[in-house]
Amino acid sequence: MIKKFALLVTILLITLKSLAQKIDFVQSDSITFAIHKENVGKIAFMSNNVPIENIKQNDFLKEFEIKDKTDLNIRVFMGNSLTNYLHLISPQLSADELTNNGNYQFTFIVDNKIVYIENLNLGAGNTSSKNQKTTFRVPLISSNNEDSWGRFLWNRFFYNGGEDAFSTGTHLLKIEIRPYLKNNEVIVGNLIAEGQLKIIIPEIIFNEEQVKVQNIKPLKELQISNSKIDIQKIEELNRKIAAKTFKDITSIVVLKEGKILLEEYFNAANRATLHDTRSVGKSFASTLLGIAIKDNYIKSETQTLNEFYNLNNYQNYAVAKDSITLKDLLTMSSIFDGSDINSESAGNEENMYPTKNWIEFTLNLPIDKTKLAQKQWDYFTAGVVVLGDIIDKKVPNGLEKYAHQNLFKPLGITNYRWQFTPQKVVNTAGGVQLRSIDLAKFGQLYKNKGTWNGKQILTKQWVDKSLSHQMKIAEEEYYGYLFWNKTYNVNGKNYEVYYSSGNGGNKIFIFKDQPLVIVITSTAYNTVYGEKQADKIMEQYLIQAIVK
Repeated sequence: MIKKFALLVTILLITLKSLAQKIDFVQSDSITFAIHKENVGKIAFMSNNVPIENIKQNDFLKEFEIKDKTDLNIRVFMGNSLTNYLHLISPQLSADELTNNGNYQFTFIVDNKIVYIENLNLGAGNTSSKNQKTTFRVPLISSNNEDSWGRFLWNRFFYNGGEDAFSTGTHLLKIEIRPYLKNNEVIVGNLIAEGQLKIIIPEIIFNEEQVKVQNIKPLKELQISNSKIDIQKIEELNRKIAAKTFKDITSIVVLKEGKILLEEYFNAANRATLHDTRSVGKSFASTLLGIAIKDNYIKSETQTLNEFYNLNNYQNYAVAKDSITLKDLLTMSSIFDGSDINSESAGNEENMYPTKNWIEFTLNLPIDKTKLAQKQWDYFTAGVVVLGDIIDKKVPNGLEKYAHQNLFKPLGITNYRWQFTPQKVVNTAGGVQLRSIDLAKFGQLYKNKGTWNGKQILTKQWVDKSLSHQMKIAEEEYYGYLFWNKTYNVNGKNYEVYYSSGNGGNKIFIFKDQPLVIVITSTAYNTVYGEKQADKIMEQYLIQAIVK
C-alpha cells in the first residue's frame, strides 16, 4: 500500500512538473527544434552564427583557442523565457515590472574557481525577447566587432580577472546563467543554463629585443633626463605589451622635471607617428579658449551663449538657454539635453556626427529640465564643438591658424593634423593628431603653469582653474576645464593626477605633487580594456618604476 501511494505521488509530481513547464505567465516561444529539446538547460559554444534550424550537435565546440581575428558565440537553450523565470522569483509582480527590473546573471568559472559574476544591465535585451525567447545567441568574441552586449560582457569578464586566470596553456571555462531581479534588493533565481569549454591560450612568441628599454634619441626642444628608473619594472611592462597582455599600446613617454626620462614605442609606432588620441583633443580646446581670453578676443568663460548666437533663431528656444555659459561647456555641466553617457539622449554625440551642421544640431537641442534644479556633470561632446566655433569666430584668421601661431609654434610642434567639422572649423571635440613627444610637451606646459621657454602662453590663473575640482564626477574623481582628475594609490601612497583622456585609453597625465608628465597612446578604441589597462600600467608599473 505504501509503495503504491509513493508511486502515485511520484506520478503526480511528474505530471505537475510537466504541466508547470507548459503553463506560461507570459506566452513564450515553443520549443520546437530537436536540437533545442536535446539541450534544454545548456549553453553551447560555437565558432559561427548558425540559425537554430540548421544547428547540428557537431557544431558545438569542445575546445577553443583564443587568438586574433576569431569568433566565439554562445547559444543558450532554456526551458522557458526570462520573464517566466523571473515570475518564479516574484509572482506578485506584473510582466512589465519583471522585465524592467530583471535580467540574466552570468557567472564565469575558470578551472573550478569563480572569477567573475555580473548581473547583466537591465537595458540589455528588449522586452519582447525577455518575454518570449527560450533560446538566444550572443557573440563573446567577434572578429568584426559585432555590436552586442555579449561582447562587452566578455570583455568585462576578461579584464576583471579572466585575463589573469587565462595564463598560457589549457583551462576549463564554465558559464552559468541565472535570472536575477532587482527590486528593493537583488534576488537571484535558480540555475537555468550552463556550459563548459576547454580554452587554449597559445604562447605568443616575440623578440626579446622588444623588451629592452629603448634608447632616447636627442631632441632639440627637450633634454634627456639622467634620473634613475627601475629598468626591470619597465622591461616587465614591455614584455606584457609585446605578449599582448596589454593590447594596442603604441607609445609611452615620461617627462621628469621637463626632461625625457622614458620614450617607448610599440606596434609599429615611432617618434614620427601621429596618434589619434580622440577626446584628448578636448583639453586643447580649453587651452585655446584660455589663450583667446588672455589675448582679449573673448572676455571670459563667464560669457553666455546669447552673446555669440541669436538663440531665438534655433529650435527649442527657452529663456534658460540664454544663461548657459562657456564655463558650463568647459565643465560639462550645461543644461542642454545632451549626454554621451546616455545613448538615448537627443544630444548624444553619435546623433551629431551624421548631421550637416554640428553647431545647429547643438543649439537646436532642448534643455533638460532635470538639470535645471541642480548643476550636474554630464559628458557632452557637442558642447565642446560649440566652444571651438566660438573661438574660431572671435580670433583673427580663424582657429586653425590661431592655434598654430599661439600654441603649436611656441611649443615647437610642427608635425600635426587636424580633423574638421562640416563647417570647416577644426574639430575641438577630439580631432587633433600629434606625436607622443608633442603630447608630452602639452602636458608639460600645464606643469610649468602656462610657461614655455620663458614665454607665458597661458596665464597661471587659467591653468589653476583648468586643473581644479570644478565638478565632482564620483568619489575621488573630478572634472576641471576639459581636464579630468583622480588619485592613484600605490603602495599606500596617493598620487593625484590631472589628465586628458581619449577613447581607447589615450592619456596625458600631469602629476600634482611630482615633477612628472606621462603620455600613454593606444588604438584600443571602443574596447572595455582600453581604459582599464591604462590604469594598470600606471599603478603596477610606471609609478613604481619612476617615482623615487
